Formats: sequence, structure tokens, C-alpha cells
Amino acid sequence: MSVAERPLLQVRDLAKTFDVSPPLLNRVLQGQPQAFVQAIDNVGFDIPRGTTFSLVGESGSGKSTVARVVVGLYRPTRGSVTFDGTDLASIRGRRQMAPLRRRWAMIFQDPYASLNPRWRVRTIIAEPIRVHGLAAGAAAIRRRVGELLELVGLSAADGEKFPHEFSGGQRQRISIARALASEPEFLVCDEPTSALDVSVQAQILNLMKRLQRELGLTYLFISHDLAVVYHISDYVGVMYLGRLVEWAPAHALFTRPQHPYTRMLLEAIPDLEMSGRARTPVGGEVPSPIQPPDGCHFHPRCPFADGDRCQREVPATLDIAGGGQVRCHAVAERRMPPADTHTRGG
Repeated sequence: MSVAERPLLQVRDLAKTFDVSPPLLNRVLQGQPQAFVQAIDNVGFDIPRGTTFSLVGESGSGKSTVARVVVGLYRPTRGSVTFDGTDLASIRGRRQMAPLRRRWAMIFQDPYASLNPRWRVRTIIAEPIRVHGLAAGAAAIRRRVGELLELVGLSAADGEKFPHEFSGGQRQRISIARALASEPEFLVCDEPTSALDVSVQAQILNLMKRLQRELGLTYLFISHDLAVVYHISDYVGVMYLGRLVEWAPAHALFTRPQHPYTRMLLEAIPDLEMSGRARTPVGGEVPSPIQPPDGCHFHPRCPFADGDRCQREVPATLDIAGGGQVRCHAVAERRMPPADTHTRGG
């Protein structure tokens, strides 16, 4: 496989467990056991160059944990993350990691919290340029900061202001400019529009799509909003209680969803076309991640669950015709009715 054909990011059998036990003294005196959360388990996907792979799911599904493991903020308990052919676990020390770290960046959810309120905008954006030595001299750095501000729809003069002088959408533009300052190829976007008004969300999404076209960027996009995901994604992965239950090209997933949980999420989107499509309501709450159900995690809420197999066996990965994969006993045994075939997502 040539470099051009090789996915920029490959994730294989990724797992992350957190120790959420009470303090040792409580465990000794009160007899409390250790407690662990399997935040993600057996997650795997590829992201081809220049595309957007989105992860969706309810709060607590593990989306943000995947993002943080991918960029190295968390070390995986098991599995591998391979960036442009390099297994990140094989790298030892900051010196070896530095050239790779420059090639990716992260955009966080809250533009109010992710910018240092004591720094001027020019200092915030200039920091990655200085750290990676991408420009020599104060004049060159200032010029590059102005270019980045204009690239995201602000003016070079805005560099003299502080973050509190901007609106939420403008602050997210500053966050994007800071992410682009290191000239990355890969951006991890952790719910970058969820704190913004709907009209501002559209502006930021359009900006991100334009930057992707112009700069050849690759995105891992985290969101719980399927309407947002529909408009920006090339591929979509659906997570539930730490497991990737389905992934497929975006159009295929929105028109022919396979997993019952994917269908449930899509049914939550208002039917603005008034098509009168049949709905299969799914009740219940997301179980505790400390004590998830055995077998398929979704079986307590699934209208197609088989009482024995779904409770006992973890579903195997099944390839989907046309691309993608699903993990569901009901799909494998053809116990589900066919999915709607009209486009959803607004």
C-alpha cells in the first residue's frame, strides 16, 4: 500500500480503563471494593487522508476518551494508534514524539475555557509557532499570526485583543487559528460547536469544511448532534457504552442504518419532511459504565434483543455491504426489519 493510499490514522482494538475506586483508607475501613470504568473497549477504525470521521453517541459513550487517547492525552490500556504508518506506542520520549505532535492538533468544546484569559490573542496563537520553531523573529511570528486570523475570518488587528472581547463563535475561530498555527495535517475536534448558537454553528462548520478543502486537513470529529455530523462527515462511527457498535460511510449510515441504537439516534431527529415514517421508540436509560450489562451492552433497551444470546455474548463484527461494519446479533440473524431508505439529518 502506497503512502497516498494508506489511512492517515488507524485505530485497532483500542481500550481504556479508569480506576474510580474510593480512597484506600475508605476501602480498608469500610470494606469498599475497587471500581473500574471501561471507558472504551475494542474500538477500531481508519481515517483516510483528507476526510472527516465522526464519532457520535450519548454522553458517556466514550467519544471524548477516544479523542484524548488518539492525541496522547491518555495512554491506552490496550490496542494501538498508528499515525501515518507509525505506531505511537513505539515512540519513547518527547524528543521522538515532537515531530509527530506538530502534525496534529485539537479543538476543544468550550471556547470560553480553552483560551487563556490573561493572554492577548496574538500570544495565544503564536505559542505553537514558537514551540515548534516555525518562524524566526518577532516580525515573522506577528505576520504569521495575522495570516492565521484572516484565514479564519477575523482581522490581524484582533490579535491585540483579549479573549473576553470576542463572542463565542469568534473565540472558536481563535481556537481554530491556534490549532492551525503548528501547520497540522490532522485535527481532533471535540464537540467544537456544541457551546454555540445554531446559526453560529453553521458558520463554524462551513469554515471547517473550507479549511479542509484548502489545506487538505483530516478530521476526527466528536459530536452528539447528528444534524451537525450529517453535514460535515465522510464516515460516521456510533458508540454506545465504550463500544463502536456501527460505522459506515455517512450517506449509507443515514439512509440505511443497521444497528438498533443507530436507528434510535436517527429517530430522535425531527421529521421535518413530514414523511410519516414509522418509529420504533426505545425506552430506558444508559446503564452505569461501572457495571455495564453483560453481552451486548445495548440489550436492556433493544426492541430486537434475544433474551439469551444478546445477554450472554458480545456481538462479533459484521461487514456491511457497501462498506462499514456493525456489531449486533439481531443484524447477523436477520431479526430486524429493513431500515428506512430516505435521507435523514435535515
